[in-house]
Parts: sequence; C-alpha cells; structure tokens
Amino acid sequence: MSIPKVELKPCFLTPRRLQPEYPLFVYLPGMDGTGQLLRTQTVGLEAGFDVRCLAIPREDLTSWEVLTNNVLDLIHAELEKSSQRLVYLCGESFGGCLAQKVAVAAPHLFQRIILVNPASSFHLRPLYEWASQFTSFVPSCFFDFGAIGFLPFLAALSRISRSDRHEMLRTIRSIPVETVCWRLSLIKEFHVDEEELRRLTQPVLLVASVLDRLLPSLAEAERLVNILPDSKLVLLPESGHACLLETDINLYEIMKAHNFLASGAELVKKLEVKS
Repeated sequence: MSIPKVELKPCFLTPRRLQPEYPLFVYLPGMDGTGQLLRTQTVGLEAGFDVRCLAIPREDLTSWEVLTNNVLDLIHAELEKSSQRLVYLCGESFGGCLAQKVAVAAPHLFQRIILVNPASSFHLRPLYEWASQFTSFVPSCFFDFGAIGFLPFLAALSRISRSDRHEMLRTIRSIPVETVCWRLSLIKEFHVDEEELRRLTQPVLLVASVLDRLLPSLAEAERLVNILPDSKLVLLPESGHACLLETDINLYEIMKAHNFLASGAELVKKLEVKS
C-alpha cells in the first residue's frame, strides 16, 4: 500500500502567548519564508499586538496567487475566533511583495499596512534580473558556501548580535536551491498595478534602510509613498536590508513614534461597521 504524500501548506507561528484582546499583527517574512527571523521584534510587538508570523514550507513552489489565498485563509481563520479585531499587515523584503498582493486582494481586512524594504525594488537592479536566470545551474554546495559571502549584502552585521548572525546564516543555508530559484522567479515577475495600490486608503508605513546593499529600498519606498494615498516614509540611516534583526531597531517603537498605532476611536468605528 502506498503512503499518500502530505501536502504542507503555509501556517501561522504564534510567538510566546496568545493575546486575543489585542489587534492582530500579521508578519510576512523575507526569502527564507520561515518567520523565525522576527524573533528580535516579537517581545516589543507583543506590548500591543497579538502576533502571527507566516511560515512557508521550504519546499513550497506555489504562485503569488496561491500564496496570497493561503495568507487570506489564515487571516480569516484568525478572525473567525474574534472578528472585531483590528488587523495590521506587515511584509518585509519578499514578504513586502506578498503583502502588496494580499492588501489589494482584500483591502477591507486591514487597518494598517507596514512595508519594510519591500523586494518590489528588484526590477530597479537589471543585473539581478539577468543573474537570476542562471541560479538554477549553480550546484547546491556553492549556495551553502556562498551564504557566508552573501551576509554583508543582506545585513549590517556590526548592528546584529552574534547569536542572530548565526541564526540568519543557519536559516539561509536551510533553504533548498530549488526554493531559492523559485522565489527569485516570483520576485522577478512580481507586479501590482499602480491603480490597485492607489485604492489602498488605509495608512501605510514604509520603512527603508538607507544603507541597504542588497536592493535599492530607499528608491522603492520613495516610489511607493508617491502612489499610496495615505503613506508615511521612515528612513533608517544606518541600517542594512535585514534591518529588523538589528539590535537598535524596535519596530513597535518606530510605529509608536510615528503615530501608527490605532486609536480606541478606530476600534469603535470598526465595531459600528460590523454591527
């Protein structure tokens, strides 16, 4: 008798404790897809949110449409438990692309959107698009060894603790070559129509690292802030691409400093809409 193959699907990771009385904070991760690298931010975020981190299976080779629907299914499942909560959507790098897809697919679900160095800037680096065509021909051992040399482009290492640097390297090495190639192809073909973005009327916070050596995140954030009708740009002058791993970066405090935390009046308004 043959054993049926179990199809793994994206799921939400729940850090430490459930806080259903707080707004739901949904984090969509970068290329690693694990959600594990948000760990330096979860303590801060839990001061005001019920946090969920998307985890995408390492062997997942699905389309933007499927990923988008999976995320929406997971959010709806959370809201079935408590439909009156405010929902914050946060996407970093690859997750910043996915967040844009999710937001335009169901804009009514989200009260706030945060985009951190979104990889929608990939098209601004033509050399990357050219090089991405050849990644499938590179032996997996080169990916493993090359990960070390890749780290200075991915992050400002001096601003990240030793343990988090090790965790980042371990996470990068854990991703199969086929998955890396597939997610690069998704980023390469990524597109959201500007008119769809203009219809996102909720507040959007764009966080851009000035010293991003991997992608032109500042240029992309400036482009998006001119498209999204209610958006605000926050610059991190000394940060690299993986800024949320940096010791001195506290996303909750950034949101607080820029008046990006929802007021009680907004919750009342949401309750009125529901009723």
